[in-house]
Amino acid sequence: MRNIGIVSYNIRCNFTNYGSALQSWALSQSIAKANNGENRPVLIDYCAKVHLDSDPLNPMKKMWDKDSESRRLCEERLDVITENFYKFDKFYTEEFNRTKKAYDYTNFDEVVSDENIDGFVCGSDTIFCVDEFGFDDGFYANFDSMKNGYAISYAASFGDVHLDEESYKELDKRLKNFKAIAIREYGMVPYIKEKVDVRVQKVLDPTLLLEEKDYEKITAPRQEKDKYLLLYARRYNQKMNDFARKLAKENGWKIVEISLRATNDDNTRAFYEAGVEEFLSLVKHAEFVVTNSFHGMIFSVQFKKKFVIFSREQCNTKIQELLELFGLTSQIMVEGNEQYLTDIDYDVVYERIKPAREDSLKYLNEELQKM
Repeated sequence: MRNIGIVSYNIRCNFTNYGSALQSWALSQSIAKANNGENRPVLIDYCAKVHLDSDPLNPMKKMWDKDSESRRLCEERLDVITENFYKFDKFYTEEFNRTKKAYDYTNFDEVVSDENIDGFVCGSDTIFCVDEFGFDDGFYANFDSMKNGYAISYAASFGDVHLDEESYKELDKRLKNFKAIAIREYGMVPYIKEKVDVRVQKVLDPTLLLEEKDYEKITAPRQEKDKYLLLYARRYNQKMNDFARKLAKENGWKIVEISLRATNDDNTRAFYEAGVEEFLSLVKHAEFVVTNSFHGMIFSVQFKKKFVIFSREQCNTKIQELLELFGLTSQIMVEGNEQYLTDIDYDVVYERIKPAREDSLKYLNEELQKM
């Protein structure tokens, strides 16, 4: 039995994130299934340097968003922020083999002896995004235990790339830490292939390695008795808000909204405090999903929902690539008045996903076997 350490952006953050939690859970499940069950995934409770002074129970302490309205909402809604945090912490504790202690740049190498780690998988999510994390040693396998051991990346993302000449030089050095590199978006694949002599491949986000049935065991029961539209905003968008309310009114649906801006009224249920399991349930039972979240889109597809996704500047590349794979580029919106598919043939969508899933699992299985 090999102990495989997962290093990603998940537990230590400023705001909880369904996508970060679920990509780590899906990767953990996929590692456990690989190689006839020969691997034991271990979620490393790791804090990147940029988040050492973050506090998800007090996100105002380190908010990148300087908008006064956002800060006011956080201050006023600390009760639901706190409830949401403890639900996430319970999920990380109960649904993973989580390390017994937390690690950062000061003690990371101790994890090998503490947890008997045989190899590392760095990913998924935007761990390679320099704008977000810099060249973090954990995310780029730059600790001695990783460089001298066996580390690969899986579905690591650069986000929308903004690198200068010096950054590219540093990137070239960091890429050499890996025994194999798999990234989530295609854009950097040709560049990386030129710089390293190891396997380089584009792969699916971990959440797409699993199928709907795999998520059933962690999906909460139905949360809302009325028919509803789910509005899930990772960044406030007035046009998205207007579209959702118009569509809900036309169809006689209630709105369940995951946002600090949401307030309860006769037709809206504010549900920022939803945990991971409740989030999955909210997607599963919705009549329609309106979102600007990458993983909000993925789980709409996993649960075969009608959906649209609104453009979000720093996420457009990953959203566009995945919509092209699904054959659903018509579902992206900018203004909120675009035409979109009202009925989606998910048999066709799943046939398009299948070969990409097989290739991604093959990469993971083969590289884990080498650890």
